[in-house]
Amino acid sequence: MPLRNAAILASALCVAGCTSMGAEMPERPLLDIPAEARCVGQSLAIDTNFPAGALSSCTIGDDGQIAITIAPENAPPINCSPWYAFRVHTAEATDVSIRLSYTECGHRYWPKVSTDGVNWEYLDPDQVAVREFAGMDFADLTIATTGEPLFVSAQEIIAPATYDGWMDGLLTGGNAGRYLLGPSAEGRPIEALSIGNADAREQIVLIGRQHPPEVTGALVMFPFVETLLGNDPLAVQFRARFHVTAVPLLNPDGVVRGYWRHNTGGVDLNRDWGPFSQPETRLMRDVLNAIGADPWQDLRLILDFHSTNRDVFYTIPDELPTDPELFTRNWLARYQDRMAGYDVNRDARHTVGRPISKAYAFDTYGVPGVTFEIGDETDRALIRRIGRESAIAMMETLLAYPPE
Repeated sequence: MPLRNAAILASALCVAGCTSMGAEMPERPLLDIPAEARCVGQSLAIDTNFPAGALSSCTIGDDGQIAITIAPENAPPINCSPWYAFRVHTAEATDVSIRLSYTECGHRYWPKVSTDGVNWEYLDPDQVAVREFAGMDFADLTIATTGEPLFVSAQEIIAPATYDGWMDGLLTGGNAGRYLLGPSAEGRPIEALSIGNADAREQIVLIGRQHPPEVTGALVMFPFVETLLGNDPLAVQFRARFHVTAVPLLNPDGVVRGYWRHNTGGVDLNRDWGPFSQPETRLMRDVLNAIGADPWQDLRLILDFHSTNRDVFYTIPDELPTDPELFTRNWLARYQDRMAGYDVNRDARHTVGRPISKAYAFDTYGVPGVTFEIGDETDRALIRRIGRESAIAMMETLLAYPPE
């Protein structure tokens, strides 16, 4: 990253009265200020010049207090998923005070920090104070820096490069293929994984990251897909009978830009299933149309991975007939059996014509559509267990139905 040097002179002229005649000023370290810094103070700077970096405004007071305002990408109404991500630069190890204020919704995500953008830690409770003013929560953070740049983010940053590395790793096992579906509105690649029997009659579609901040949906989709690609007898039998198309990152533009909800067209992609007004959702329409147009292929299931304030499955009610019959009931029962000590939550409802993936799957194809939601702050080890066990339960449940 291009840097310009901000010289804080160790030999600066003394203001009258600041020290006795002849006393030497202590040497103060220099700060490398990012070329696109959002705000700069004495020995301190904030930038967002990285994928998913986002804030609305930033100021640094004379006392070093940082004030950051968070605002959505489009005017309200907008879903309250107030994403933020920025990087703190200090010239030396020090404690930094940051206030996060919001133009809408208020504070939601517990802050996480990272020195490399890959490995993340939660801030300790004694470093975060959430308070309310005028009906909206703000957060005061106290962060100890080492003098090295430090990422501060609403959630772990899982950017397009993260998906690239993950998909590359999956290909080494020989059980998956990777291909380009098409470009996003800004020309970023939207890719798919092909898993299982390419000539299979029974087709499954997985979707991820329609909404940029919903990182825990990505964190559960990773082990879910990895479990389908295992070399155990269950996964091998499943891949022999079924084919899975997995699209893990449908909204790369929104992710890179640090949006709360939308794509760059200002549209919530999970309210565009039916209108298909956006290039990203049109790619998914084309995937499903290709399956529907092939007399040999049958769509069996659509799973859409998301995040909310709790772990929950939004599903089609059992009273509405699906093919496979009662799949969701049977899958979640089997999944619950595998999850001792954990309560599986289901919210079953359906509105005909609602332009979301779940409803579109049922209205158009008569198949189960499920929105797979993970809580914002669900324990990360538990998320991996959820991904693995739900995938095992899905494979067992689907294989228990007679082949089409």
